Amino acid sequence: MLLIDSIPQMQRTADELRINGKRIGFVPTMGALHQGHLDLIRTAAQTCDTVVVSVFVNPSQFGKGEDLSRYPRNLERDQGLAADAGCDILFVPDADAIYPEGFCTWVQVEGLGGLLEGAFRPTHFRGVTTVVTALFNIVKPHLAVFGQKDAQQALIIRRMVRDLHMDIELHIAPTRRESDGLAMSSRNTYLSDSERERALALSRALTLAEAAFRGGERDARILRESVQNELRSGGVDTVDYVALVDAENLEELEWIEQRAALLAIAARVGTTRLIDNTILKVTE
Repeated sequence: MLLIDSIPQMQRTADELRINGKRIGFVPTMGALHQGHLDLIRTAAQTCDTVVVSVFVNPSQFGKGEDLSRYPRNLERDQGLAADAGCDILFVPDADAIYPEGFCTWVQVEGLGGLLEGAFRPTHFRGVTTVVTALFNIVKPHLAVFGQKDAQQALIIRRMVRDLHMDIELHIAPTRRESDGLAMSSRNTYLSDSERERALALSRALTLAEAAFRGGERDARILRESVQNELRSGGVDTVDYVALVDAENLEELEWIEQRAALLAIAARVGTTRLIDNTILKVTE
């Protein structure tokens, strides 16, 4: 596996791969890799000749008082895991290179970026879409793979790619979960044993809502209340939101009909903020 930390070198390498007819797959990460990330790498490797994985803790998507300084970092471990999963190039740029002195250009998806996560983290998605655009211009992938766990992020990036006519195929891979149902996240390392047990309330609440939906419940208020009740009884400390929205435009739903609905949770267990979601879709 090749390690690249220079933007010009990564761009030259991408140009050479494209000239030689190689299909480039790309998995952007902030490191602290877990099995969910490795699933994304394996997915890219299935249809691409070369898989590039970036490890970049993006400062612009962290707000004031968030966990930028303590976000888990272990590049040596990430290198080994990425290589074993099928990564060919690990791209590890420096923040000063991505955001050079005088940087003042931002990419923002209006509307979608101000809802749900955006309401609690106002500058978050501006940072995400800006860095993803920069990484796309550097890595020049044919395919980029993201995870369903960050459902709103995936939707926003899909809209950005469409609106800006980016010649990139996107693949959204299912959320990878621990054996007990907890959605895999680099931030899970913050949880103590007792907090981790309480964090299971998120996936448990979603599972209960899915069961009610399969049983015929279509009233969004009832489904949201069932989730909120499970979070409270499960010992979650703070609930930022329980949202049941249209999966394409994030508009709040009163009743689930034919279009897919996104049921999304953001909550705190101890000092750790966790998100999880599921898609509810009426089948014929």
